[in-house]
Amino acid sequence: MEEIKQEFSVSPVKSTLGEEMPNLQFFENRIQAGFPSPAQHEYADSIDLNKALISNPAATFCARVMGDSMVEAGINEGDLLVIDRSLTPHDGCIAVCFVDGEFTVKRLNIRPDGIYLTPANASYPELAVSQDSNFTVWGVVSFIVKKLE
Repeated sequence: MEEIKQEFSVSPVKSTLGEEMPNLQFFENRIQAGFPSPAQHEYADSIDLNKALISNPAATFCARVMGDSMVEAGINEGDLLVIDRSLTPHDGCIAVCFVDGEFTVKRLNIRPDGIYLTPANASYPELAVSQDSNFTVWGVVSFIVKKLE
């Protein structure tokens, strides 16, 4: 497959280690999503979101989502994707792909008859990647950061 030859204005995530940005307080116990559990006030000192979300800073980027083709996978307009270019793309992963001059985020499906980019919204068709396409998997989505209100 052909490599991307176009320049992009994407900036790597910069670590805040050692800078003035404070770490967040971290609630050590897991939060029950089913039936409530008795409250236990156990806080660890703090959590550094850079360490929690980024395993390879030189290969990690963030991008904001535009559109609704991945809503059934919990990815909505305005969400922030953490994209790791050091991860190996695999069948079923959610990836940021470059197809014929444009970026898209879709589920990667590798089948015997080819590669397909599958949306998570029934309103959108699956895209079969042809051999004539300028295509590359640009990175694998490792985390989604979203604002709830």
